[in-house]
Amino acid sequence: MDRADLGIGGELDQDESRLDSPLRKTILKTGKKLRPFFDRILARYSRIGDQPVFDSRMFPWTAELEAGWLEIRRETEAVLAFHEAIPPLRRISPDHARIAGSDRWKSFFLHGYGLRSERNCARCPQTAKLLARIPNLQSAFFSIMMPGTHLARHKGPTKGLMTCHLGLIIPRQSERCRIDIAGIEHHWAEGKTLIFDDTYKHEVWNDADSDRVVLLIHFLRPLRFPGNLVRWLFLTAIKLSPFVRDAHRKQREWEEQYV
Repeated sequence: MDRADLGIGGELDQDESRLDSPLRKTILKTGKKLRPFFDRILARYSRIGDQPVFDSRMFPWTAELEAGWLEIRRETEAVLAFHEAIPPLRRISPDHARIAGSDRWKSFFLHGYGLRSERNCARCPQTAKLLARIPNLQSAFFSIMMPGTHLARHKGPTKGLMTCHLGLIIPRQSERCRIDIAGIEHHWAEGKTLIFDDTYKHEVWNDADSDRVVLLIHFLRPLRFPGNLVRWLFLTAIKLSPFVRDAHRKQREWEEQYV
């Protein structure tokens, strides 16, 4: 199986051109203006404070995730047997082309902004079982960074979400595979979680000679009222946007061709 078999080659230019459409430009401009206002409210009503990186022990479900990491890794390795067929993230979500300009960052989605991939979860039943126990799960996918991957400094769209990385396959040259979060460098470890607020600027490198694979999870930040209401309004708008609708469509198209 290769990229041509899946029909995913040659679509990127068309999708990237849509990034410059008037509607997308308007949404991005409006979102950038409103985001600082929303984030100030979400930070104020956060039940866990507002800082770049968090102790995983603050989230009890991470212990079960770490305990089951070898099962997740085995299912990941089965997926990686079809490495060439796994789509680059920017082909599923072309807006990620802004931070990942190559096809070296790949993704195998299990959940994404309210969409559960039944086919992919069926391929990874133990992973899906563990994910089902995470409170307020929003997205989950195997994030595969090939050697030479660099994600430019960027930040996430909202403080309403938190990010968790579970290390699955980490290069031996771990010092050459790193993430800088708010000016502090961090490294992944197999079987360990890293939880952070991705609205703080971060940058990622894999300068090692092998793939880095983590299970990347987004979950809802614990909030007090009215922060939880503001978050609901913001995330509802995101889920109804063309960015997410297009990503859902492309994910379904890819799943139909993946065997």
